[in-house]
Amino acid sequence: MAIPVVTSPEADEEIRRIDGWWREHRPAAPHLFMNELAEAIALIAETPEIGHCYPRPGIPALRRLLLRATRYHVYYVFDGSMAAVLSVWSAVRGRGSRLPR
Repeated sequence: MAIPVVTSPEADEEIRRIDGWWREHRPAAPHLFMNELAEAIALIAETPEIGHCYPRPGIPALRRLLLRATRYHVYYVFDGSMAAVLSVWSAVRGRGSRLPR
């Protein structure tokens, strides 16, 4: 049984920014990021333990799932009944996500 998956306002802003960049700079596959993100969210809804544990002080049960084609990480928490996407961040950036420490 699938669980609900919600996104934080911060994640929504990151998703809008990434999608805009992707559409502008990747004309051969302008919808790839959003399609891959939608697939990842559906996967999290069906199998919330799919992401790797990503220890972070102050954020218990944080997990990270890689979007392989677009090279972004989806950071989310799962509490047993729902999942919340907290951030979407490039896996190739030299620094980590903007998650609070």
